[in-house]
Amino acid sequence: MKIVLDSNIIVAAYAGRGLCNSLFELCIDRYSIIISDFILTEVNRTLHNKLKMPQQNVQIIIDYLKEFCILSTYTGLTEKICRDKNDNDIIALAVGNNVDYLITGDNDLLVLKKYKKLKIISPRDFWLIAKGGN
Repeated sequence: MKIVLDSNIIVAAYAGRGLCNSLFELCIDRYSIIISDFILTEVNRTLHNKLKMPQQNVQIIIDYLKEFCILSTYTGLTEKICRDKNDNDIIALAVGNNVDYLITGDNDLLVLKKYKKLKIISPRDFWLIAKGGN
């Protein structure tokens, strides 16, 4: 199964021990995680600028993501799905790579629930699916 973890999930996974951290570890172990340069840039910026993590530590995380996730490109959407352009980029990455699930904590994306064949769900909902074996 292929998934996209929105940058907010990756940041939360490294910000503390909780659901997103457990979910990230589970996904690294079981699934193909698709990322993009856009996601890596957002993760880098947020960890360093907002969470004040030293850049050396942030670079270790970025290198880890590049090693254990699939770095992919995508073509932008021809239509505007979300009011935030960045959210359109996340959907374009997922759709362009035939991803099964987009896991996000972003309410602007979660309200969509689905776009084409892509299912857009919260970390908690995906955790229940993964643990239930669906």
